[in-house]
Amino acid sequence: MGSRWVDPAPLEVARPRLPWWTLLPGGAKLVLAPLALVVVAVWLVGKAARFAWYYPVTVLGALVAAVVYRVGGWWLLGGLALGVVLGGGVWWWRDTDGFRQRVRWVRTEARRAGVYAGQWRTVMRLCSLDGTARGREYLPRLRRTRSDWWRDTVRVRMVKGQAPEQWEARASGLAHAFGARSCRVRVLSPGTLALDLVHSDPLVNVVPVPGMSEEAAVDLKRVTVGVTETGKPWRLRLLGGQHLIVGVQGAGKGSVLWSVLWAIAPLIRTGAVRVVGIDPKGGMELGQAPELFSQVVYDNGPDAVELLEKVAGQVRERAGRYRGVRRWWSRDTGEPFTLLVVDELADLIAYQPDRKLRERAQLALQTITSQGRAPGFGVLALVQDPRKEIVPFRNLFTTRTALRLDEATQVDMVLGDGVRARGATAHEISEHTPGVGWVKEDGQREPVRVRAFYPTDTNLVELRHYVTGTSAAIVPFPDRTTSEKEAA
Repeated sequence: MGSRWVDPAPLEVARPRLPWWTLLPGGAKLVLAPLALVVVAVWLVGKAARFAWYYPVTVLGALVAAVVYRVGGWWLLGGLALGVVLGGGVWWWRDTDGFRQRVRWVRTEARRAGVYAGQWRTVMRLCSLDGTARGREYLPRLRRTRSDWWRDTVRVRMVKGQAPEQWEARASGLAHAFGARSCRVRVLSPGTLALDLVHSDPLVNVVPVPGMSEEAAVDLKRVTVGVTETGKPWRLRLLGGQHLIVGVQGAGKGSVLWSVLWAIAPLIRTGAVRVVGIDPKGGMELGQAPELFSQVVYDNGPDAVELLEKVAGQVRERAGRYRGVRRWWSRDTGEPFTLLVVDELADLIAYQPDRKLRERAQLALQTITSQGRAPGFGVLALVQDPRKEIVPFRNLFTTRTALRLDEATQVDMVLGDGVRARGATAHEISEHTPGVGWVKEDGQREPVRVRAFYPTDTNLVELRHYVTGTSAAIVPFPDRTTSEKEAA
């Protein structure tokens, strides 16, 4: 038998899947087409508005350039551009600070477009600051930026579930990624951070002391002793605050001390402020202007301890008289505000070989720092070693200043746990910038970088004569090279 040939069944041809809107009836298509155009138009308008929000100077400049070109063509537009460039150069030459302040927005937009927006996604991924959920990637949102001549402030909206500590741990990587010297993380609001990317040091130059203030202008709650890195005055709260200044030798502790006394000199002169001092170094510091002190001791022996106990007794006595009468000292009481200055605190409470004197000194200081705020007693203590065994009651000082330190761990010892991670790198302060430091106040999360005024020897002579009410010719100290030439 011969085989029978069977024709195979024809293969089914796969039909292309059509978009869902093609299956709709004609009337629905007529409705959806304009709606889609409206959605696209709204999206484009939103993009344009977002661009104008982040780049207003660019948009305004483009509009002006278009109008000028429309009116006068390329020659007028080129002349206007040349005039702007030349005028900006002359402005920068004649008034650099004013130029930097006024053209900040131009620099802001240029750095946002050239440094941050272009590589934001890549940097966030490489720094592991993105997130993934259900196969979808979530990135932190780049918000407004602001560029000053020394830093860029970048606002960031964190991914849901992130914490500021994650950004603090990657601050160094962010700084290097964006070409900055350092990066500090600040919390602005829940979910929103500010990254301070620092490019240069605004506190590199010495800050001279200002002119002597009038008595009425001195506020013990806002005593100006220097400037912050943002250019604002650095103010200490003497009334209602206890201050600890920590720094290695040559860090500028003396600058802070004399800046405080310079600022309150009008009140010292009139008797509204009484200053008591202890200088265990034999008077090498406080002995430069002993007229400012109502009582001063130049050692760490029994006399110094008795002076501390005397002040502690005055604290308790004044508090007892204020009980039921007033809750806070003020100048209308007729009693002076008392400021206790201890130049080297460790010599009194740690290095004193006599254990009983050491314990008495600690007890008296704890009484003054813990109870002296309301009755009108303040402490300004300076020390080199911030370890707990040296200063066991650091928490009683409401304001702590870390000048140049030796070790990174000392920063958290002085300012509090986690402050170094937020950018307070006191251990990296240059030895060529004495008086530069970081300040942390109780109740304030972020530390502030500051520099104290620099009172010269001539300023101290002027201060002595101002407080005593005498006059004298201020002769500057001779230069060494000049003296050698005259001797030759």
